[in-house]
Amino acid sequence: MAKPKPVRAEASPPASESNQTLAAADLVIITGMSGSGKLTALKAFEDLGFYAVDNLPIALVPKFADLTHDAKTRRRAALIIDIREGQQLRQFPKIFADLRKQLDTRILFLDADDETLRRRFSETRRPHPLGQEATVLDSLKDERTLLKPIQKLADLYIDTSKLNVHELRALITSKFQSSEQTGNIVVYVNSFGFRHGVPTDSDLVFDVRFLPNPNYIPAFKKLSGRHPSVARYIRSFPQTLEFISKISELLIYLLPHYIREGKSYLTISFGCTGGHHRSVLIADEIYKRLKKAGFTVKEQHRDIGRP
Repeated sequence: MAKPKPVRAEASPPASESNQTLAAADLVIITGMSGSGKLTALKAFEDLGFYAVDNLPIALVPKFADLTHDAKTRRRAALIIDIREGQQLRQFPKIFADLRKQLDTRILFLDADDETLRRRFSETRRPHPLGQEATVLDSLKDERTLLKPIQKLADLYIDTSKLNVHELRALITSKFQSSEQTGNIVVYVNSFGFRHGVPTDSDLVFDVRFLPNPNYIPAFKKLSGRHPSVARYIRSFPQTLEFISKISELLIYLLPHYIREGKSYLTISFGCTGGHHRSVLIADEIYKRLKKAGFTVKEQHRDIGRP
């Protein structure tokens, strides 16, 4: 069987019968090369409402499929099966064939060129799952050989060599979102500390260091912006309430335009010095206002636990 043609995200893929088929999938099995973006893909499926599981033992896949697709608790699911399964991967083609007889099961295979994968391992400083005795490039070569039978079964093959995190997530969303999800957008509201660097996946960044800093008040130093006393202090300044109001209005105005342009998610980050007080309070307030406006919003405080 010929290798599926790589899918890239230079342009939004057109709606097609094959896209509609993928969107109807009950179970999506994510597999592919180490470093190709499988966890990013799994997160995209989770945002689409899939029940998401990483590294489920192959022997448990049929039971997992039964549990998630029980008549009373029916729910679409996505899971990662990859080289970490070792020799158990040999069982996968038969298990997959049996699953397809029971429900609409699809395989998403993620790949990238060897140099891109090598660079990603170098940047993260993580060892290849096949071990540290061989070089990364040798391990990738062995991994390709082991995954070849599964790659031939793939319904969708994506080469992530030139895709960033946003593009990969957008591509998966466009392929697997159901018709009723079309036009939705997921908004990620983050807080962070500039001291620890700006989050690289941010679409919009707002600097809230112009607000008075609670860190200089001894009683507040070890608390966060979620503590009632700290929150009350930050809100006591008129510029705080004015900023929350104006930014909320701006975002509520912008989001429908992003949706119209086909954007499926937006990451908004608020930064202060350490990421403990001001950015946390502001992110909390913006999260509440966007949620009240009817948007799907997720909140994260990246540096709230740092010293």
